[in-house]
Amino acid sequence: MSKSFVPAAPARRRRKEARPAELLAAALDLFVERGFAATRLDEVAARAGVSKGTLYLYFASKEELFKAVIRQGILPVLEEGEEMLAQHRGDAASLLQDLMRRWWDLTGNTPLGGVPKLMISEAGNFPEVARYYHENVIQRVHDLLGNVLRRGIENREFRPVNIESAIDVISAPMLMLSIWQHSMAPCSCGGMEDPETYLRTHVDLLLNGLRAKEMSE
Repeated sequence: MSKSFVPAAPARRRRKEARPAELLAAALDLFVERGFAATRLDEVAARAGVSKGTLYLYFASKEELFKAVIRQGILPVLEEGEEMLAQHRGDAASLLQDLMRRWWDLTGNTPLGGVPKLMISEAGNFPEVARYYHENVIQRVHDLLGNVLRRGIENREFRPVNIESAIDVISAPMLMLSIWQHSMAPCSCGGMEDPETYLRTHVDLLLNGLRAKEMSE
């Protein structure tokens, strides 16, 4: 008796199922390269190898395409971070370091790392896009880091600090590294040429600055 098998999906069906991901990858590349305003939907379609009409089958507008890039690319990273927080039973310093490392590996050191630069340059002209990014990315990062800091302070692992300001101090160097990689770095202008050393230094200064006095002695 011959073994049962599941027929492979027809090539046309596989191609159709892959199109949204191909369109999102093309959109991200063009948004980062040219900016949101300068990117045209026909260019996105052409880079993805489909017609503009096909693009409209999946995304109704450029704004919806951008939101999908964030939803499919960045939000899963945030969800992973939130799950790490929920499951973590060790010290807050290790958790904070792991979160920063994962952010760089999955976002900052990928084409998604160009999104902060994109938002800085385009937010004023596209308030709906900026609002979506703030509510779904910036605010969730803010909440995640705030919860880690509160845990460390409650455990007397971290000294009491202004949490709102500390979140900005943690985030700003990470964002600057991403912005640099997508602005000055391609020009070989020097500075931040070694992201790994930059990250290690930032984490070292951060954790030693947060650590409670009795733990640092």
